[in-house]
Amino acid sequence: MKPKYPNSPTMIGFFLIPQFSMLSMSAAVEPLRIANRLSNSILYEWSFYSKHCLPVRASNGVEVAATRDMKDTDDLDALIVVAGIDVENHNDPALSRWLRRLSRSSTTLGSTSTGSLLLARAKLLQHSPCTIHWENIDSFKEEFPLLNVTGELYEMDTRFMTCSGGLSGLDMMLQLITQQHGLKLAKNVAEQCIHPSIRDAHAQQRMATQARLSIHHPGLIKAVDLMQSHTEDLISQAQIASRSNLSLRQMERLFKHHFGLRPAQYYLDLRLTKAQLLLLQTSLSSATIASACGFNSTSYLAKRYRMKFLISPRQERIQQQAQQHNGA
Repeated sequence: MKPKYPNSPTMIGFFLIPQFSMLSMSAAVEPLRIANRLSNSILYEWSFYSKHCLPVRASNGVEVAATRDMKDTDDLDALIVVAGIDVENHNDPALSRWLRRLSRSSTTLGSTSTGSLLLARAKLLQHSPCTIHWENIDSFKEEFPLLNVTGELYEMDTRFMTCSGGLSGLDMMLQLITQQHGLKLAKNVAEQCIHPSIRDAHAQQRMATQARLSIHHPGLIKAVDLMQSHTEDLISQAQIASRSNLSLRQMERLFKHHFGLRPAQYYLDLRLTKAQLLLLQTSLSSATIASACGFNSTSYLAKRYRMKFLISPRQERIQQQAQQHNGA
């Protein structure tokens, strides 16, 4: 990204979506402020946009005021969509048209956390790799199967910059600072943020299985990873055990000891949890969700779903829609 006007600050706008993540926003804005302070010059300027210039409430309840009107974009070098929870219910054709106009004017577009969903719905990510928060990757891939969704910490090219949310915005902005003003300044900014190691784009979004589940047996870690990566194209218990260098009996004992479940039940729970996320984050049909989670019929999915969540998939979706309507 290069400023539209030579020798002028890079102008970055942040479009705030209701229920946006305050952490994501701060992680992207603060490195710019610190870069200005450490360089004793105005390298970056930023502004906040919202629909109708109204204050926007973050998911933590804090309201942030817009500082610019949506018509005031001529000097923008980049516009980043800042989103968070419930973004799947944010359908705004006018926003999509505005984003497409900005893209045609050579403005770099970006997103934090779940903002990538809105860029995709505006048909803006077809030719660029993109990423999104790990909790939304499965539903994002199902809704946009032709996109190159990488699951990286962040993705940047000449037209788009997307990050997975949380503190990944800090790493993405440090990469931008490196590209524009050198690694030395980026490292100094990172140090000010008590961020001793600038993560590259390939760093993992989630904790490793070992840390997340507090397990240390290599065979058990491998078995869990295999289950997580085969929620649609199921593999048998014998295959899991063999690829994990475990016997079936040994695998049974390990799952019972660490999770209180048999391997088959643990695997089923993983698939049902994915089904719930797809149900709540997308408008995909029950048949599509069943197929994506390894169930051979919607009736079997519904039966297992009720057993785990004490509610049917249909009732879950109706309940969610009612809550959205009441909160509107």
